[in-house]
Parts: sequence; structure tokens; C-alpha cells
Amino acid sequence: MQISRVKVEGTQPTNCYLVACARTRDAVVIDPGADAPKILEQCRDLKIRHIVCTHGHRNHAGCKDEVKAALGGETAMSLLDAKAYLRSADRYLMEGDCLPFGDFVMEVLFTPGHSPGSLCLKVGNHLFTGDTLRAGDIGPTDLPDIDLPRQLMAVLSKLLSLPENTVIYPGHGATTTVGQERRQNVAVQMLRRAG
Repeated sequence: MQISRVKVEGTQPTNCYLVACARTRDAVVIDPGADAPKILEQCRDLKIRHIVCTHGHRNHAGCKDEVKAALGGETAMSLLDAKAYLRSADRYLMEGDCLPFGDFVMEVLFTPGHSPGSLCLKVGNHLFTGDTLRAGDIGPTDLPDIDLPRQLMAVLSKLLSLPENTVIYPGHGATTTVGQERRQNVAVQMLRRAG
């Protein structure tokens, strides 16, 4: 499996990811928020099967339709975020859904908190977290459509129960691991104390 990060510049710098099967060149685009030409350039030798938004905010979903028009593939996100942010997709995802590509399957985890329908995506020991979990932090939680802190802690506990060598690819910033976030994530520690 090959994973590439494309740093796109929209309302704020965001990590878009290309996850590809090396044998078949089937691939998934995660969080195409902006800079469609930059994303398309990185997809030249790939067959795009899915274009997935971890949540409906513009900086994670802003150019999904442009990418689909150029490359094909099925757009996907949660129905809750599609309704909340007036977006549409070919497929609406729920906990446990699977997205096959080449020799791999990407599993969908429902992780509401940052937005009503935030999703994380897991393939092997790789976890794409959008704005749910970042290196040393979590995404903003001052939105009117979330339930704090109990809901967030339940979501974070689900993610942090994964094996500690699970690599986390967040929507913003550097990669990290589950083990590192268990030990060092200040926001997680604060939520534990609040709960």
C-alpha cells in the first residue's frame, strides 16, 4: 500500500491523502478540500475508486466534485454532515461500512464530535482521522452541533483502544501514532479529567 499526502491550501492548510494499492493502482482520495489541480497531478497513474470526506467542512470537502469530474470514483461521506453542510455524495457512510480498493479494504468508523457525522477511515494499521484526532490535540469543539465532553471521550477512547503502533494521519499537521497520543495528547488528558 502506498500513502501520499497532498497539502492543499483552502481556508486553511489541510492534508489530503491518496491511498493506493501498489499492484492494481486502485486508490482512495481522502479529504479533497482545495487545490484540485494539485490533487489531480498526484493521481495521474491511479485509478480512483472512492473520494471520501471525513467530514463536511469546506476545507475537507471543497473540491470533491471537481476531483470526481476529472477522475471518476464514488464520492462518499456521512449523511449527517451532508445534511448539516448542504453537501451531497454518491454514497453515505456509516460505522462498519467498507470501501474496497485493489488488495485492500478501508473500514469506516463513525466518530462524531468535531462535526455531527465525522468519520475516521482505517486500513490495516493506518488511521485517517480528519479533525477528530491530531498530534497532541483534537479538532475544534466549539461548534453548536456537538455534545461535549462525554461524546468526544467515547469517540477518542474508541480510537485510542487501537494497537499503539497504529499510524494516525490527521487532517492537519504531522502524522503520529495511537501510542504517542495515549501518552502525550493534552486534549485527551483534559477530557479524561473532566469526565
